[in-house]
Amino acid sequence: MMQFEVDPRRMALLNIDVQNVFVEIAADAPAVVERINRLAEVCRGAAIPVIHVRHAVPADADLGILGEMFPPVREGMLDRTSHSAAFHESLVMDPSDHVLEKPHFGAFHDTDLLARLELLGVGTIIITGIETNVCCETTAREAMVRDVRAFFISDATTTGGVPGLEVAEVQRASLATVGTFFAQVATTDEMIDWIGAASESSTR
Repeated sequence: MMQFEVDPRRMALLNIDVQNVFVEIAADAPAVVERINRLAEVCRGAAIPVIHVRHAVPADADLGILGEMFPPVREGMLDRTSHSAAFHESLVMDPSDHVLEKPHFGAFHDTDLLARLELLGVGTIIITGIETNVCCETTAREAMVRDVRAFFISDATTTGGVPGLEVAEVQRASLATVGTFFAQVATTDEMIDWIGAASESSTR
């Protein structure tokens, strides 16, 4: 099995779209957000930057095809100042954390994320959040083509699914695709253990 190096000095945690509108529709969201918070706390302790990403746009933004395909978006669901686009209250955000807004599904396209990572000396990201098969998977794909390694946390991502399929099927298929082509899939506990071991070895 592929194993990326775990070096806290070169890593960042990306929490994708833990926003009111998505938490409300995603499966098992409270438990997923709890795992995100637990992993984020470990990352802060290991001096790994935590970046909270949200899908939000100005009210007068040109939404393009996104607006054409999704009427709720066209009607303001992702407006920057809306309640629906705000980070969910259960997400723990520390003053030391970073915040990034993205106008599309992926966290890299049309944002300064890559430049931020380069300034931080980061070459590996850890992806958590909502939705597994849309914004999280898109971010993993974007990272791979930019030569940014990614760990994709299987039980700290979730989805509301797609019509005609069970949520568990969608989650499983997305994780299988990501794990085969774009990132290393791991559980929250595995990632925490690896960070702990790497941090311990670096202090010896």
